[in-house]
Amino acid sequence: MNWQEVSGNWILVPPNPTAIVHFLGGAFVAAAPSVTYQWLLENLARQGYLVVATPFINTFDHALIAEEVLITFDQALRYLEKRVVRDCRDLPIYGLGHSMGCKVHLLINSLWAVERAGNIYMSFNNYPARRSIPFLEQVVQFNPAFNVEFTPSPEATLALVRDRYPVSQNLLIKFRSDTLDQTRPLSEVLVRRFPGSTTVQILPGSHTTPIAQELGWQPGAAFSPLDALGQFMRQEFYRDLTRLRHQLLAWLNPVPPLEQ
Repeated sequence: MNWQEVSGNWILVPPNPTAIVHFLGGAFVAAAPSVTYQWLLENLARQGYLVVATPFINTFDHALIAEEVLITFDQALRYLEKRVVRDCRDLPIYGLGHSMGCKVHLLINSLWAVERAGNIYMSFNNYPARRSIPFLEQVVQFNPAFNVEFTPSPEATLALVRDRYPVSQNLLIKFRSDTLDQTRPLSEVLVRRFPGSTTVQILPGSHTTPIAQELGWQPGAAFSPLDALGQFMRQEFYRDLTRLRHQLLAWLNPVPPLEQ
């Protein structure tokens, strides 16, 4: 499988796909998802999921970003239906987001009538502009008139989810060493809205775990302490990535219980 650029999206099409995963990345790495999230997305494609990764550039207007992403994604669906997978519209669609990509998925589902079988939110981030943008806090201190905020604001975003978000099947993933994660307030809203079908999982890793790549460390002819360190780092990265992959696949395609 090779990545294809289609109408502003990056797509991976496996043979006989069983579902579509629409992926949105974090604020500063979302512009090149086929590179920054390569390992994770290619592993999903190998398991039969057609991946559509939609790049976006971060601005203060997150609702406008969500609208542009949705238009771009729909263009990919039209292309796939005409030229690649004739029954494309019959495949279930799952949203998969990381960090700010989670917020964009939440806005898409809350502001427009879209069909989603479920959504996965990794390391949800909903901080205000002052905390999200480097040096903005200092700028506001010296110039209070320059007091900008994302649209919708963090509070308005959670209110939208509380009042209008329609997707009942949700998986929220928090990483233990993630200092930027805001899964808890989102989980409180979604668990209250869909108490029986919202799952929260805490996994080893950090905010950057989804963008980690498998390290291709090759030891030299004479195994050295540096080689030992390289192999250890490779095992640690691979362990967290593998846990994440297993969790995603288990939720996307749960094993049915054995009949009694």
